[in-house]
Amino acid sequence: MDVQRVAKMVSRIEADAWVIVAGSQEILQWFASHPKPALALFGRRRMVKIAGVGPDHQPALLDVTRRLVQLGHRRIVTLVRPERRIPQPGRLERAILDELTAHGISVGSYNLPDWEDTREGLHQCLNELYRVSPPTALIIAEASIFTATQLYLARRGILAPQHVSLVCTDPDPSFVWLQPPATHVHWDSRPLLRYIMRWIDGVTHGKDERRNIYTKCELIEGGTIGPARG
Repeated sequence: MDVQRVAKMVSRIEADAWVIVAGSQEILQWFASHPKPALALFGRRRMVKIAGVGPDHQPALLDVTRRLVQLGHRRIVTLVRPERRIPQPGRLERAILDELTAHGISVGSYNLPDWEDTREGLHQCLNELYRVSPPTALIIAEASIFTATQLYLARRGILAPQHVSLVCTDPDPSFVWLQPPATHVHWDSRPLLRYIMRWIDGVTHGKDERRNIYTKCELIEGGTIGPARG
């Protein structure tokens, strides 16, 4: 997510168009001003004039936030990578914080902690969270971070849903092998692929398509959430 490094890479590679996966706002703004056509797949694209496509997580994430509050959870933490927090929280993260506030829960950096985007940084963040006020629920972006967090907690004897509720913001093929099944936000990748192919076809015909498309999501309530302990 370093604009200067990306700019150097782009200058070295001959390409007719670019698809940027999960780009930060700064990266997407750079591509939007670049002469080559570019499309944002996921990422912080809402405020950038660039073609884009990705699932609309917000309704499902609000559903699961309300469900957790209904189950008695007050210490709800969202774990996302730096590009979702910097320079300020993204739309989805703000929506979760606003929903917690609407239910009378005070929010702050505890609910959206800062952490270095490494394995060690994730573990350090979890160590700090569990040092004083252990969260009763974790909403975790990306399946890889969800699995890493689940393994970290299991090594400490902290299991879902007995001791903590766990939610992943995305689907993953590995979830069908989990017991209990992971509570997660499901979305279909096929509409995204169809839009990318239509966009590529438009680029070959000289079109400068800059629409931003959001596809539907749904909450799959598996077995990793339950009533807040105590």
